[in-house]
Amino acid sequence: KVFRNPDFTSRNIIAREIEKVIEALVSRKFNRDEFLQPLDRFYVALEKRAEDLGDYHQKQTFLNTVYEKFFQGFAVKVADTHGIVYTPQPIVDFMVRSVEEILKREFGKSLSDEGVHIIDPFVGTGNFITRIMREIKATALPYKYANELHCNEVMLLPYYIASMNIEHEYYERTGEYKPFEGICLVDTFELAEDKQLSFMFTEENTERVEKLRKTKLFVIIGNPPYNAWQVNENDNNKNRKYRTMDRRVADTYSKDGTATNKSALSDPYVKAIRWASDKILENGEGIVAFVSNHSFVHDYAFDGLRKHVGSDFNLLYLIDLGGNVRKNPKISGTTHNVFGIKVGVSVNVLVRSTARGNRAEILYSRVDDFCKKEQRFKFLDSFRALADAKWQEITPNSDHTWLVQGLESDFRHMLTIGVRRPEAGSSAAVFRLFSPGLQTNRDAWAYNFDVRVLENSMGKTIETYNQQVSTWAGQAAKGNLDDFVLGDEARISWSSSLKSFLRQGVRVTFDRRRITKAYYRPFCQTNLYVDRHFVHRPGIWEQMFPVEAMESKNRVICVKGPGGDKPFVVLMTNGIMDVSMVGFGTNAQCFPFYIFQATEPNRRENITDWAVEQFSTAVSSSVDKWQVFHYVYGLLHSPEYRAKYEANLKRELPRIPLPKNKEYFEAFASAGERLADLHVNYESQPEYRLEMVETPGQPLDWRVRKMKLTKDKTAIVYNDFLTLVGVPPEVFEYRLGNRSALEWIIDRYQVRTDKRSGIVNDPNRPDDPQYIVKLIGKIITVSLETVKIVKSLPPL
Repeated sequence: KVFRNPDFTSRNIIAREIEKVIEALVSRKFNRDEFLQPLDRFYVALEKRAEDLGDYHQKQTFLNTVYEKFFQGFAVKVADTHGIVYTPQPIVDFMVRSVEEILKREFGKSLSDEGVHIIDPFVGTGNFITRIMREIKATALPYKYANELHCNEVMLLPYYIASMNIEHEYYERTGEYKPFEGICLVDTFELAEDKQLSFMFTEENTERVEKLRKTKLFVIIGNPPYNAWQVNENDNNKNRKYRTMDRRVADTYSKDGTATNKSALSDPYVKAIRWASDKILENGEGIVAFVSNHSFVHDYAFDGLRKHVGSDFNLLYLIDLGGNVRKNPKISGTTHNVFGIKVGVSVNVLVRSTARGNRAEILYSRVDDFCKKEQRFKFLDSFRALADAKWQEITPNSDHTWLVQGLESDFRHMLTIGVRRPEAGSSAAVFRLFSPGLQTNRDAWAYNFDVRVLENSMGKTIETYNQQVSTWAGQAAKGNLDDFVLGDEARISWSSSLKSFLRQGVRVTFDRRRITKAYYRPFCQTNLYVDRHFVHRPGIWEQMFPVEAMESKNRVICVKGPGGDKPFVVLMTNGIMDVSMVGFGTNAQCFPFYIFQATEPNRRENITDWAVEQFSTAVSSSVDKWQVFHYVYGLLHSPEYRAKYEANLKRELPRIPLPKNKEYFEAFASAGERLADLHVNYESQPEYRLEMVETPGQPLDWRVRKMKLTKDKTAIVYNDFLTLVGVPPEVFEYRLGNRSALEWIIDRYQVRTDKRSGIVNDPNRPDDPQYIVKLIGKIITVSLETVKIVKSLPPL
């Protein structure tokens, strides 16, 4: 209808096969129209609209809207894993112009030249290829169209749209219709597999794919999907695993990265960069032009990727279009982001030229975060050539950080707080061992204020899990485990680790002794069911608080891990801390004073002898390990330290400066000890007395449902009956992330019902109805005392 091309279904190799399927489906009906009539309410309106389309722009807007809205509305999971969003034309135009310019300047070639094979490996609706065809000279187009233009698509709807778009563009340019044989219905990442590809829909499509695998590509351009992981394992919506590409990413980007959490490297766009880099290396030289998530430019987790991209290519243009709503909540995805999404976006043109040296020239330009979407497009449109942009040349540091603004060079000369994988015999760090916070991947099930609710929830999910083990074991043909498992979120919450235990046939017994106290958020102690089967990533918590002796005395310094944009946080606890100490994605890293081998008598101190020697030498006096522990805690509270090294602390774990003298050391150690006592023993602190204002006519009620601060933050509306008045303003100076300690209490101590499981988490204590009121008073005391101690710290 859009292209007035009814013969497409007989001309296209894939469409012909689909027609056979439709013929089989309609064979028992009187005719095709009768069979398809129930779909009229979807398609008739589209067909009528298609008949009215005139110019190219109208057609593309219509097709791209159908493409996006269809997947986002009908196939939500497909849209999630494949990143269904079309590329705006200003971005496509800029990228094609840039590639043509670089071909001429760096290689003496053009898009029109023979021998320049071009591919869009994630073609979508064909915007890139059709724009390239308009850049190619009319005299050169027939040869390029027949031999050197390639594209891949893995889904049928965009494959159809791209095929017709490209064929129609060729007809418009040449006046002749010719089927486009350069498009393959294939998953691009499958092309990297060593094995012979299986039959791919039709024999002709399979032949095209095999031919493409052997083709040396010079230009790779497009918009790879980006979505790192599914939100919930029950959704069964993981990105596909690729043996070769996953291994290539692991052996390069992951192996040479230093981040503790590398899950972001699972993103398909990372695989796309790896695949494209390998194809250009295979060819010897060429260009990769991708529009992608901009996280690889900024984030700590991508240092290994930056290292390899900086060696695989020797000229890099990075245009940061910003729009990261997660890092800048003051902007809106729909208003400021070029794709209308939450993650930031960048246009990246990567060049490998044998005529250039080994050193990579990295040129960076960025758009102000508060620019509207239209301004970002104008920014790209204003560049008729790359030379028009204002470029900042980047010189990476030794850690392969590209954007070093704000990073203090002296930071790296301080003591390393801990090493994730210390070499044998190595002890050149303050702590021997450390661990991420505990990650359950089923918080609603594994944490609860009410022990009885926790017992019931975990008992039920363990029973469901064991039933699944029995059913799976009894199946002769196992099939796909993800398709087998029960998706009922009121009975069980899956994680990849639990599925692994299921596959192995491991049965689990509920054990009430595994319920312990844990810190879910700052000053929010709750009950946790600790079991290695139902804790997705336990870290080394059994070495800090062994199950055999749950009440073992220990203290742990927890800090916000590298990555993300939340402020640095440090908090000491005497129990297990959740990985999201100050909110999702904060990746808490925890440094205990003791490490237990089995039971308490076998514990050993976790501060290294090497660290004690460094401190003793610095202060010309002997120091003990508790002093070092408290010095670290005190120093990490220093406002001057946090301000000066703010950028460093977002990229890596803290480093510890040696004290300049004994007095300086003792001042920080003493302050750290007082802070430790306050924060660990917060429930033993005296209550700060707030005025209790009762609401006339309301019955006495100590139950919390959801508290809130008044606008002026001087009072807490506790419930309909009670308001607590007289909150001192200094309380809000003690902050843990984006909230004060008091605000964490107000946020966490409310009745919550988990939407997926229906589990209720109620912080009220029937045996101590006034517990939360008293806790508020104690946290105010803790906050005021913390502020006093921090203000008394010596200058850095």
